[in-house]
Amino acid sequence: MRRFFIAASLALAFPLTSLAAPVTVAGVKYDDTAQVANTKLQLNGAGLRLKAIFKVYTAALYLPAKATTPDAVIAQPGPKRMHIVMLREINAAELGKLFARGMEDNAPRDEFSKSVAGVLTMSDIFFQYKKLGAGDSFTVDWVPGTGTVITVNGKVAGQPIKEPEFYSALLKIWLGKSPADSLLKENLLGRTAD
Repeated sequence: MRRFFIAASLALAFPLTSLAAPVTVAGVKYDDTAQVANTKLQLNGAGLRLKAIFKVYTAALYLPAKATTPDAVIAQPGPKRMHIVMLREINAAELGKLFARGMEDNAPRDEFSKSVAGVLTMSDIFFQYKKLGAGDSFTVDWVPGTGTVITVNGKVAGQPIKEPEFYSALLKIWLGKSPADSLLKENLLGRTAD
């Protein structure tokens, strides 16, 4: 009986929700939850994007519920968030082009064709920023009823992109059959540890 009271006291003093810890990737801390459109999302996974030997950026995927396959991530209803923090300077317009190419390489033709207006909008947003430096960040949120909202360094950039196919195609840059980085894909899906 005494053990029960000790265990109950510890549970009240240290609730399970406080046991979840932020994740740090290449010095970038990602909280275990994020708020999007009045919905609390949980960190699904986070990882590092490498190109050759260079650390390019870190990325984190937030979802309403954990998912370990690309199909489960994309099919999941409700808000979603992809948050990226740059680790080196990059030409923002070039990054927009790389994302567009990644979407085209990974999305089925019909899905990509429905995303073209969104791809152009995203390219325009990145073109306006000229460059992103180490420490700069951007967030791409899916907000049901609103669309894809892109935020750069904490400020909303451009108008929401309404087509749901755009967000699905965008996620496939990292989660598709030819991802930008296969280890990052595994990390975003929570299937490996850094």
